[in-house]
Amino acid sequence: MSDAGRAGRVGARVGTGARAIARRRSLAKTLPAVALGIAGLLALVGCAANGGDPSGDAHDGHSGAEVETEAPANAGTAADVMFAQMMIPHHEQALEMSGIMLAKAGLAPEVAALAEEIQAAQGPEIAQLEAWLDEWDAPREGGGHEMSGMLSADELAALEAADAATASQLFLEQMIEHHEGAVEMAEEEIASGSHAGAIEMAEAIVATQTAEIERMQALLEG
Repeated sequence: MSDAGRAGRVGARVGTGARAIARRRSLAKTLPAVALGIAGLLALVGCAANGGDPSGDAHDGHSGAEVETEAPANAGTAADVMFAQMMIPHHEQALEMSGIMLAKAGLAPEVAALAEEIQAAQGPEIAQLEAWLDEWDAPREGGGHEMSGMLSADELAALEAADAATASQLFLEQMIEHHEGAVEMAEEEIASGSHAGAIEMAEAIVATQTAEIERMQALLEG
């Protein structure tokens, strides 16, 4: 082979080698950039899995916005509110009836003692019920509630106008029905209410007024 042919082959090999070196250098520059791009993509995927929190502080895949706030354990429900709104005027009428009786001369001691016990028990209960309604941010009067055992204005007037003996008969008969209405409302609170204090009061009302009903029935029979 002539010198010119050998020189041509050598030149071709040199050119091929130069191109291979250039490709390797280009690849070396490209690979780090590709790696960085993949790392960035993985970071974005991880951020999305954490609910958009790049800090990764969300727990169990839930962001802070998804955490539900539970209602306070001692908050009054609709049943508790209705119990308080109904029992307050019911108790107030019992106090009014007892006051009418205690103002009468010649009242039998057994009837007077019963009226005093009703006042002593139901007065503080009214104050507690009002405090709960304030705590629950509920109005004192709910409206539309029907209460069993409530006396009409005419019945109250007749009780007030009667003498001690006649009034005692009326008082015992009327208060039995009144107590039965209170027991009915208290049992509804026990079944449907949620507030621990209101349920405890309802249980006390059932026990106390059931016992008083038995006393009044015995007085009527005696």
